[in-house]
Amino acid sequence: MKTKVILAGVLACIGIGAQAQDAKTEEPKGKAIVQVMCNFHTGFGAENDDRSFELDRSYFGYEYNFGNGLSAKAVMDIGKSSDVSDYQRIAYIKNAMVSWKKGGLTLNGGLISTTQFNFQEKFWGYRYIMKSFQDEYKFGSSADLGISVAYKFADWISADAIIVNGEGYKKIQKSDGFNYGLGVTLTPVKGFQIRLYGGLNESGEDGQKDVVNLAAFAGYKHERFTIGAEYNQMWNASYTEGADQNGYSIFASVKLSKIADLYARYDDLYSKNNWNIAKDESAAILGAQFKLGKYVKLAPNFRMGMPKADGAKNEYSAYINCYFGL
Repeated sequence: MKTKVILAGVLACIGIGAQAQDAKTEEPKGKAIVQVMCNFHTGFGAENDDRSFELDRSYFGYEYNFGNGLSAKAVMDIGKSSDVSDYQRIAYIKNAMVSWKKGGLTLNGGLISTTQFNFQEKFWGYRYIMKSFQDEYKFGSSADLGISVAYKFADWISADAIIVNGEGYKKIQKSDGFNYGLGVTLTPVKGFQIRLYGGLNESGEDGQKDVVNLAAFAGYKHERFTIGAEYNQMWNASYTEGADQNGYSIFASVKLSKIADLYARYDDLYSKNNWNIAKDESAAILGAQFKLGKYVKLAPNFRMGMPKADGAKNEYSAYINCYFGL
C-alpha cells in the first residue's frame, strides 16, 4: 500500500511538472521588430548623374503576444517625405494596434495595416526591392487608423472588411469621410489564390469626389517558383472628378537554391485622357536575390522605365538592394 502511495505521488509530480512545462510554453512573449532597407544605384545614359547610396526605409518596433489570441504591435517608420528635402528623414508611427484571433476570426484595431494591397505585397515578396503596384503608384496607403475584421469560412475562401480614416498613417484626419473596403480571397486549389477587393474613400468635403478602387489578383506559388498578375482601377484620384487611373503588374520568381532566387516584374500605368501623362509609364525589373545568413538579403537588379509622355526618353539603372531584418 505504501509503495502504491509513493508511486501515485511520483506520477502526480510528473503530471504537475508536465502541466507546468506546457503552461510555460504558453506564457506571453514578445519579439523585437527591426527592418532596414537600403540600396546603391546608378543610372545609365541620360540618368548617369543619378548615383548614390540610399537608406530607403527603416522599421523599429515591438510585438507582444498576451496569449488567448490577443496581441499588440507598435512600429516606427523612418523614411523619406515628399514634403521636405530628400536629405532629411521623417519618423512616423506606422502601426499601433491590437489584434485578437479566435478560430477563423481576426479583429484588428488602432493604427493598422490596410487590406487594399497587403495580400499582393506579401505574394510579390520583394517589398524591400520595389513596392507592389498600388503602393508604388499611390493607389492607397499601407496603414491607417481604424478597424478591420477577417474571417476564414473554409480552407478555400476567406473575406475581410475594413473601415479607416482614409488619410493614411502620415497625416491626421482632416475630413469627415471614411475609407471602406471589402475583400475576398479564394484558394480553389493548393498554391493558387485569387484576390478581389473594392474600396470607397469618401471625400468628406464639398466639391470633391469620392475615390473608388477596384483590384483583382491571381497568383500561383510553388516551392520552386511563384507567378502573379494584378489589375487595378482607381476613379477620382486625389478626390478629383475624372482623374481616373488603371494599370497592371505581372511578376515571377524562381528559386535556384536555398540562398538564391531570380525575379522579374513588368508594370504598366495609364491615366484617363492622359491627365497624368507626366507620370504614366511602363516599368520593368530583372534581378537576383541572395540570402546572406538568417538576417541579411542582397539583391542586385537592373531596371528600365519607359515614360509615356511625348519625347520622354527611356530610363535605365542598376541597383543593389540590401535588407536586414529580425
